[in-house]
Amino acid sequence: MSAKKDLGFVRVRPAPFDPDAALTLDPGAVTDWLVTFLRQEVIQHRGFQRGIVALSGGVDSAVATALCARAFGPANVWALRLPHDRSSPESLQHAGLVAERLGVNVDTIEITAAVEGYCAGVEGITARRRGNVMARVRMLVLFDQGESRGALPIGTGNKTERLLGYFTWHADDTPPVNPLGDLYKTQIWALARHLGVPEEIVSKPATADLEVGQTDEGDIGVTYPQADRILHLVLTGLDDEEIAAKGFDRAEVELVRKRLDGTHWKRALPTVAMLSETAIGEFYLRPVDYR
Repeated sequence: MSAKKDLGFVRVRPAPFDPDAALTLDPGAVTDWLVTFLRQEVIQHRGFQRGIVALSGGVDSAVATALCARAFGPANVWALRLPHDRSSPESLQHAGLVAERLGVNVDTIEITAAVEGYCAGVEGITARRRGNVMARVRMLVLFDQGESRGALPIGTGNKTERLLGYFTWHADDTPPVNPLGDLYKTQIWALARHLGVPEEIVSKPATADLEVGQTDEGDIGVTYPQADRILHLVLTGLDDEEIAAKGFDRAEVELVRKRLDGTHWKRALPTVAMLSETAIGEFYLRPVDYR
């Protein structure tokens, strides 16, 4: 993706049938735009001076925190480390490394008691269910701590995972402002290196860290670079046969297509039964003004 800053937007020259070219970004221009976006959305439109991020030790939250530090100043950014007993110690260390390097405020709040208190009271809890509870407890803490500090929660969900539905609903995609939502995972890695995120964080296997030994690519069934290329071609209108004809594995193409088509509900607001011509979100729409 080649880009330039113009009238407050990053203009993209489309390269619909060359995914490698399309996924290449100008990290300096993208950084400038995302910092502008955060200032407009958080300060101008919502009246907050501070941002708060759940800093997991992964690359996405590290990039979001780095952008917030540039947009609001490190003193106006809170990074929350929210470990569970099942979390990897490395995640906590990496989150601390990012916070220290950026000079932002950092706090650590254990979520084990809250999560296990609930899990102990229900039957048949599985690793998947416990992981979803952990993600949603973290979002509860993020919003509550944001309220206590007068800081707006900032989202960390990237485009690849949003398109594949690979996130917990009402967790990392819930905050009202998300600077990363239009960046594929491979673009996040490139932007992270530009922003100076420590290489050990950028290059480690991506994981939601909700289960021991879990990795994102293992769950998804395809690598992020392949998923990003296939998603780009799907979004530019190619069908599965056309994508496979470009050398992509047909099974991986079908997997990506199925995940994309089957998770649209996770990318939308709750579906409202319309009873009037003023239904919020269906008829009553307020365009966002980026002037």
